[in-house]
Amino acid sequence: QKQEYVIIAQPSLWWRSEGEIPGLEWGRLAPVNTRCWWFQGPSNTLLAASPITDKRLKISLTIQELENTCRLRMFASSPEGGSSIGCFQTLAVTVPKPFVYQVELNRPQKLNAMNNTMWLEIGQCFSELGDNAECRAIVLSGSGKIFCAGIDFINLMELSKTVVEHEDIARRSNALRKQIKRYQDSITSLEKCPKPVIAAVHSACIGGGLNLITAADIRFCSSDAWFQLKEVEIGMAADVGALQRLPKIIGSDSLVRELSYTARKMLAPEAKECGLVSRVYDNKDSLLEGALNAATDIATKSPVAVQLTKRNLVYSRDHTVEDGLEYIANWNMTMLQSEDFANASMAQATKSPPPNFSKL
Repeated sequence: QKQEYVIIAQPSLWWRSEGEIPGLEWGRLAPVNTRCWWFQGPSNTLLAASPITDKRLKISLTIQELENTCRLRMFASSPEGGSSIGCFQTLAVTVPKPFVYQVELNRPQKLNAMNNTMWLEIGQCFSELGDNAECRAIVLSGSGKIFCAGIDFINLMELSKTVVEHEDIARRSNALRKQIKRYQDSITSLEKCPKPVIAAVHSACIGGGLNLITAADIRFCSSDAWFQLKEVEIGMAADVGALQRLPKIIGSDSLVRELSYTARKMLAPEAKECGLVSRVYDNKDSLLEGALNAATDIATKSPVAVQLTKRNLVYSRDHTVEDGLEYIANWNMTMLQSEDFANASMAQATKSPPPNFSKL
C-alpha cells in the first residue's frame, strides 16, 4: 500500500513528473518547503530527483526507517513563484492529484479534537492555500477513527485560566471576545478561501467539527458518519458559525433549532435528506476517493471561472437577488474578457478537448 512520507533533511528536492529509470514506481514525497517525487527501487531503497543538479539523489533510508523517524508534513508550491506553504503540527497536507490539495486534521490520538494550535493552523493553512497558484481545489478530511471530536476540553480549561487572570469583568470579557473572534476567523477562512473546499466526513463530526464543515463548499460523508451540535451539553451556545450557516444550508429552521437545542445526533441518511451533505459513501476509502475525484474535476476547470463562481455564491447567499446580479455583472465585465473564456468556449464549439488553463 502506497504511503506518503517527509524527509526534513532534504530541502533541495523537487518533483519530476515521471520516472526515467525503467522498473521504478513513482510516488510522492513531501519535504518541508518543497516538493519532489520519490520512487521505490530494489530492496525498498528510495531515490529522488534534485531540481538544482538535475541528478538523482539516493536517500539512505528504508521505507521502514522513514515510517519510524519522519512525520507527514505540508509541502510547498513551485520555486517558479508560487506561495510557500508552512509546516503544521496539527494538520497533514498533501497533493494527491494535480492542483488538488488534501488538508487532513491530524491529531488522531486525540480524535482530532481542536486545540488552540489547530484552530490557528486551520486559518493559516486555508489563507495560504487561497494564495497558492498551485492549488485549485481542497479536500478537508480527518485522520484516524473519526473526523473531529470538537473542541479540546484541556485547551478550554487553559483558556479559562487565562481569562481569570484579569480581575476586571470588562478585561476578562475582552480577552474572551478576542479568542472567540480568532476561532471564528479560523472557520471563516474556508469560506474566504477562493478555492472550493470539499469536506469528507467519516464517523463522528461533533461540535467544532460541525461548525467547521458548514464553512465548506461541498460536504460528503461515509455511511457511518454522524453529526452533533454539542455545545448546549457543555453549557454554551455555538459561537463559531454553525448557528449562522446551518439555517442557510439545511433550509429548515425547525430542524436547525431542534439540533441546536437538543444536541441530538444526526445520522448520515438524515444529513443527506436535509441537505447537510450531498453524497453518502459506503466507507472512508470510497468517501476519500469520491471527494478527490470531485476535486480533480473542479481542478480541470478554469480557475478564473471556479473562483469567481465561489465568490458570487457566497456573496449572493447573504444578499438580495438584485444585489447578487449587480455583483456578478460587475465581475463578469472583466472576466468575460479572459483567455479562459475564449479558450473554453472555442473548445466547446469545436468539440475539442478542454484546454489546459494557466495558473491564477
